[in-house]
Amino acid sequence: MSEQQTSSNPAADTPGASAGRRRRSGMAGSTVRNLGLVAALVLLCLVGFLTGGERFASLSNLMIILSLASVTGVIAIGMTFVITTGGIDLSVGSVLGLTTVWASTLSTQNLADQYGWIVMVACSLLVGLAAGLVNGVVIAYGRVVAFIATLAMLVAARGLAELIANRRTQIVDQPSFEDTFQGDLLGVPKIVWIFALVVVAGWFLLNRTTFGRRTVAVGGNPEAARLAGIKVKRHLMYVYGLSGLTVGIAGVMMLARTGAGSSTNGLLLELDVIAAVVVGGTLLAGGRGTIIGTVIGVLIFATLTNVFIINNLDSSVQQIAKGAIIVGAVLLQQRISAPRST
Repeated sequence: MSEQQTSSNPAADTPGASAGRRRRSGMAGSTVRNLGLVAALVLLCLVGFLTGGERFASLSNLMIILSLASVTGVIAIGMTFVITTGGIDLSVGSVLGLTTVWASTLSTQNLADQYGWIVMVACSLLVGLAAGLVNGVVIAYGRVVAFIATLAMLVAARGLAELIANRRTQIVDQPSFEDTFQGDLLGVPKIVWIFALVVVAGWFLLNRTTFGRRTVAVGGNPEAARLAGIKVKRHLMYVYGLSGLTVGIAGVMMLARTGAGSSTNGLLLELDVIAAVVVGGTLLAGGRGTIIGTVIGVLIFATLTNVFIINNLDSSVQQIAKGAIIVGAVLLQQRISAPRST
């Protein structure tokens, strides 16, 4: 994504000046992409208002859209880091189902009777983190392609969830958990507040920390990152662990939203997550990630789903529309990232 420029001033061609130009160019490109996404979201909202009227424009419907986006959005934040490294995680939907099942078992809820809701939350977070770290170890140290490693976890996690739940839905009957995570806070669903906190933390981690800079470096050129002193394998393991941790957080939110743990939770959710991240502007090839773009991408798909539901449109048409959006986003990425001929 760097642009070569000529200058008659030797000082202007120093590495620092060149890096500054690249950074300013990247920031300008990111702003343009985000403005384009906002315009698409506004256009979609306009379509929703014209076709759904007050049903779409009501405050209650806005809260429904935000709640729908929250679980997907939290996982998408973790996926942004993974895709920025040039990887992929197909297992997030299955791991989400596993976290909700494990955190809602009778034994876990009995422990929560003694020690409070923290037991269920810790269970969900630890299961998600463990699954992510297993993915990271297999990919980084086992040198298994991310697609295959996470595909294996997708199958294994879903199977384990079915075994634990015996293919049954497990109802959450823990008052301390329900009081803490269900309902509204200042008129906004609590899971939306959790989503907002994860977005802020993810943005700070990617844009203001060494971890974020290393993530971008690994995705841009793993060999150059290694020569620069970055422990690439260990960092990849951490990134997949982070992805698993966000799935664990989403598992808590799913339990709060549905009040039940099920092995079918998160079925095919990985497709929506990856689509939102790619549409948001994170490069599939790695080396560039955007948290703000991911959030807008999640909101676009959540709003699209809501518009189709309000207008009683066939869900099959909705899937076609999503597919067209994804293809368009990838084609645009390829056009933007293609090297310019001189």
